Amino acid sequence: MTTLAYVLLASIPSPTQGVWFVGPIPLRGYALCIIAGIILAIWIGNKRWVARGGEPGAVLDISMWAVPFGIIGGRIYHVISSPGPYFGADGNLLDALKIWEGGLGIWGAIALGGVGAWIGCRRKGVPLTAFADAVAPGVAVAQAVGRLGNWFNNELYGAALDAPWALTIYRWDAGLGQAIRDSTGQPLVLGTFHPTFLYELWWNLGVAALVIWADRRFNLSRGRAFALYVAAYCAGRVWIEALRIDPAEEILGLRLNVWTSILVFVAAVAWFVTHRGPREDLTPAASRGNGEDDDTAAEPDADPEDSSSDRSDDVTGTAEEELASDKPVGRSRTGRSSSPKPADL
Repeated sequence: MTTLAYVLLASIPSPTQGVWFVGPIPLRGYALCIIAGIILAIWIGNKRWVARGGEPGAVLDISMWAVPFGIIGGRIYHVISSPGPYFGADGNLLDALKIWEGGLGIWGAIALGGVGAWIGCRRKGVPLTAFADAVAPGVAVAQAVGRLGNWFNNELYGAALDAPWALTIYRWDAGLGQAIRDSTGQPLVLGTFHPTFLYELWWNLGVAALVIWADRRFNLSRGRAFALYVAAYCAGRVWIEALRIDPAEEILGLRLNVWTSILVFVAAVAWFVTHRGPREDLTPAASRGNGEDDDTAAEPDADPEDSSSDRSDDVTGTAEEELASDKPVGRSRTGRSSSPKPADL
């Protein structure tokens, strides 16, 4: 049995190719996973939004703002937290634009994606916190699916590991999106490592299940479901991040993402504890009433009984005047109506 065959049987295999061509069009496994995750997040978020009384399709409309902002924010955070390939001695700044080669930081995606969601919510006239609560489990599922993209790219693995669940990693050509092969055409094996992408994938699915359960059990509102998702995700990201060996910025001996996870965890817990209250009203009428004037809104209708009373008084007064003057009120001496002729109008 060859060394390659032994490694494949004793560990989790990785793809040897992450890009396929349909004519001149490249289909990248990483991009397909990101797109699939976004679609799932919107679908789950829409179902939860409608169940809360929201307008169908509103989540998709708001996502048209949130998703592009999130992708840009995720890429910016990745470049800042791993500057070597872009600003290092052998780095290339233009590679920062090559999102298809992998590299989206979740914290940047949430931060700037939140800005896009805020814009979308303002345009739809719905509360941002309610939108965040609705999409929270879907975002966790999207992250889980997106981690499969790291598997296709043979990236974001942990320390070396010799165990049945170890992940086989090949020497990788990121430009071509495939494993580097020897003279015989066999892919070169880099080693076996902790499958941190798989750890995070399962953790994210667990977070999604936790949020759905807690939301049903405790009727969460005011952004608390989203805060629970953030806190639970951060708790897992700390230990998963500690296993990774890919280059990253460090502060006081800890990776930047570990510090970020700790700080965001504290903020999320603080929000969850301090923001309580009934769920926001998501009915269309309530949404339109959020500070927006309705030109069609008239003053409160008069009491129908008052209107009929006024008409009755007018009729009684007219009858009394006719009896006192022996002639109909509102008519001339000739008996013709004193109202203007049509030509006078």
